[in-house]
Amino acid sequence: GGGALVVGVALRPGNRNDMLRPYVEGPDEVLVNTWLKIDSANRVTVIVPHSEMGQGAQTVLAQMLADELDAKWDDVSFVEAPAQDEYANYALGYGYLFGGMQVPEILVGTLTGVTLQASKAMHMQITGGSMSIRTTGEFGMRVAGAAAREMLLEAASEAWNVPVDQLRTDQGQIFKSDGSIAAPYSEFAAAAGEKTPPYSPKLKEVSQYRLMGKNIPRRDLPAKVDGSAMFGIDVSVPGMKVATIKATPVVGARVDSFDSSSALKLAGVERVVALDDAVAVVADSYWNAKKGLEAVNIRWAEHENSGLSQASIFEQFESAIDAALASNEVEPEISVGDAPAALNQARDVLDVTYRVPYLAHACMEPMNATASVVGDSCEIWVGSQNPLGAKHAVAEALGIPAENIIIHNYLMGGGFGRRSFYDTIVQAAKISQQVGSPVKLVWSREEDMQHDFYRPAFSSRFQAQIDSKGQPVAWRNLFVNKGEPHEAPHIPYAIPNVWIGSVEKQMPIPTGPWRSVDHSQHAFFTESMIDELAHAAKQDPLQFRRTLLQDKPRHLAIIDRLEELSNWQQVLPEGHGRGIAIHECFGSIVGQVAEVSVRDGRLQVHRVACVADPGFAMSPDGYRAQMESGILYGMSAALSGNIEIQGGAVKQSNFHDYTSVRMAASPEINVEIFDSGAPTGGAGEPGTPPIAPAITNAIYAAVGVRVRELPVAKQGFNVA
Repeated sequence: GGGALVVGVALRPGNRNDMLRPYVEGPDEVLVNTWLKIDSANRVTVIVPHSEMGQGAQTVLAQMLADELDAKWDDVSFVEAPAQDEYANYALGYGYLFGGMQVPEILVGTLTGVTLQASKAMHMQITGGSMSIRTTGEFGMRVAGAAAREMLLEAASEAWNVPVDQLRTDQGQIFKSDGSIAAPYSEFAAAAGEKTPPYSPKLKEVSQYRLMGKNIPRRDLPAKVDGSAMFGIDVSVPGMKVATIKATPVVGARVDSFDSSSALKLAGVERVVALDDAVAVVADSYWNAKKGLEAVNIRWAEHENSGLSQASIFEQFESAIDAALASNEVEPEISVGDAPAALNQARDVLDVTYRVPYLAHACMEPMNATASVVGDSCEIWVGSQNPLGAKHAVAEALGIPAENIIIHNYLMGGGFGRRSFYDTIVQAAKISQQVGSPVKLVWSREEDMQHDFYRPAFSSRFQAQIDSKGQPVAWRNLFVNKGEPHEAPHIPYAIPNVWIGSVEKQMPIPTGPWRSVDHSQHAFFTESMIDELAHAAKQDPLQFRRTLLQDKPRHLAIIDRLEELSNWQQVLPEGHGRGIAIHECFGSIVGQVAEVSVRDGRLQVHRVACVADPGFAMSPDGYRAQMESGILYGMSAALSGNIEIQGGAVKQSNFHDYTSVRMAASPEINVEIFDSGAPTGGAGEPGTPPIAPAITNAIYAAVGVRVRELPVAKQGFNVA
């Protein structure tokens, strides 16, 4: 058997060794199943089906498996799962669909098989949605580690002729309880690999954790610090050319014609390639390709979207909302009590509309991909949030079999949802196909900024009423374009009459998932509106929320701790204010208090207090880092983030007019984790939604100006 083990969670019926072995088996290894290898030197390799874009999930996933396995952490490493259909991430699908259910043990294997087939059909190897730890970790890595441990114990029991209940494991070793016999896992790897893994192995209780919940250094950080880490943009392959591209400025338009004669006379320029909506220049370096592209005279075809503007987009959104309210025909997704009737009978109704603009992802590493197409085969080098999906997208675009495509996935310099799309990868493959050599396509920052899949712009209208005692009695919210997740506009507050619905008014601007998806918009809307009601009732905004959350113990615990952490009751100087926001998403509840000052129109965010309840933080340092990251990302968007459409094109082009928070303007951030024992929640997404309303609510507390449209800079504040 070679003294090595690869194990995972088996599908019913039968195991999948023969299908998986060619992709992950190395010398001195025997494939048993999916997620785990143990070699003859007792080294453990975890096969992780998630990408690394700065979040550190690969280390934590290996940590979870190793803990259940009782492995020695110093002997544990990990590799990223290959972009093959058989490595579609069924654990993510299982956790998403069945994670909150009590599934009978007899059905676990069958449901695992169902989700595997669905994941393969969907080419699902996605990293995003704060799903890595709470789905793959809980339902893939932990189960695989525990299953392997049971199989190794069974193999040792048979080899030693000792009952399993007289054996124990520790630090990658198996011991007889009296200590008379001991051996490393590797001694039993081959025998264990012949067994069918249990679908529902016994998992550890929290009190038994040795690695989970501990701060273990991330394995990806040393290479990032010393510069040896390889990102997609760092790739270099023999015979490689470099290309850059310019796509049509107006959404939906195409190339009419172009003159490349001047470009082809420039040093290093080798080829000009036309795609339907773009022109690319291929050269011996990025700089020469860029200079060549500037010399190409491109004529773009006229398109009806050239009349589209940001103002007209919001006008159409709000006309659709007004028409829907007038017709009274919208079916609500939430209807408690009778909010419309209560509002019709009310004397004073707070009726306001909130807006947020389109936002770019603004990853620090611009979009890039390297491709080599030879005949009906293709090799891709890229940093992708879904390498398996990328493989199939290239296959479809080139008309070649997916099995003829190899994806090499690299580190990403930011993703935030942007690298779940395949446009750059497909472009690189098409250019290589035309040129006949390997091509690294690198987008300029301007191309990256102006051809994103943006966070959608939104309008959201609220009508609400408070009674004579200062309590809200009716809440109606109608917004444009229902997105994901479906619960994003829902509120946790105990209001007797609630109506929430949406109306469709789609625009041709390309949109896609942006950090926290629709939660980033709706948290700003709902937490601003609840703050308006608190001030209308002349009540403290924190206490107002506390009163409305009496049946939400997790929320209340955050409110209580946040009050102390933020020094909420401490009197601030004139022109200073604190704002609070709390939001639940992706299994975590996050509350934040921002402290700001406004002096001579200049806004400064001084401090942010954050209390987060993830149920259980598998890596407290990692979770805290994600809260800090989410706060700064959301703060950049709240203060100055604005993609503006003019003449059907994006106005902004680089960081001079699409700014991010710099180090000098970064506030003091204090994060406290509250482990409530609820099911494990996400980390990458939930820190972003509360920060925008926390800041704008603080502005109101400081100077009495209510910000109902982001970014804050658009309201006349100096945020530089």
